[in-house]
Amino acid sequence: MPSLTETRAPAARLVSISKSYPGAAGPVLHEVSADFSARAMTAVMGPSGSGKTTLLHCAAGLDRPTEGQVLLGDTDLTVCDEKKLTEIRRSRVGFVFQQFNLLPMLTAYENVALPLRLNGRRPKQQVVLEALRQVGLEGEAERRPAQLSGGQQQRVAIARMLVTEPEIVFADEPTGSLDRAAGRQVMGLLRGLVDRAGGTVVMVTHDPAAAACADRVIHLVDGRVAGTVEAPTVERITARLSRWES
Repeated sequence: MPSLTETRAPAARLVSISKSYPGAAGPVLHEVSADFSARAMTAVMGPSGSGKTTLLHCAAGLDRPTEGQVLLGDTDLTVCDEKKLTEIRRSRVGFVFQQFNLLPMLTAYENVALPLRLNGRRPKQQVVLEALRQVGLEGEAERRPAQLSGGQQQRVAIARMLVTEPEIVFADEPTGSLDRAAGRQVMGLLRGLVDRAGGTVVMVTHDPAAAACADRVIHLVDGRVAGTVEAPTVERITARLSRWES
């Protein structure tokens, strides 16, 4: 019987990408190929320095691979100029980062409305408030980031991403700065993007509990794909991590 991820066309695809930086001892990524299935969550795991964040940035169009091809749907990001990449990141891609990246002088409402303004759109109040409602923060719209907990700030960041209605979401350690309870809540929101909204999420994480929320786990070691886990559980992920990293 085919797995869940095998029956879905990829929302994004990496084709033999490598990435090197000037002055570095060697490539960060070595001919990595991976498919990120549509309407599914994929977790990327690996030890520190394995190339997880570099892979995510290349897949999201934030960085360019030295070699290989990055496809977002039918769009080849590796042949797009910077203007086109900026347009794609604003209109088709959502981002959630460990450090939230909220502007401290803006309220939660204003932070959520910001990407719409950057896209030249006049934010509609009901759209912004609905995004805050979806993350349980409609009552905190006028608070600034310093007045919110870490978990609340991350939920504002998710609401900010929701208003752009991206076709794929890239999340870099989205629970890394949160306590366990807040982390579970954030993972529930990201999982809901897939299960209720039919979205696609690609997430870098070091946490087996967070990765167990995914449909599939890709493991990187030394910039190469070491293996995958379908229908992951904490126990299966932990066992595979021990095997791969030994």
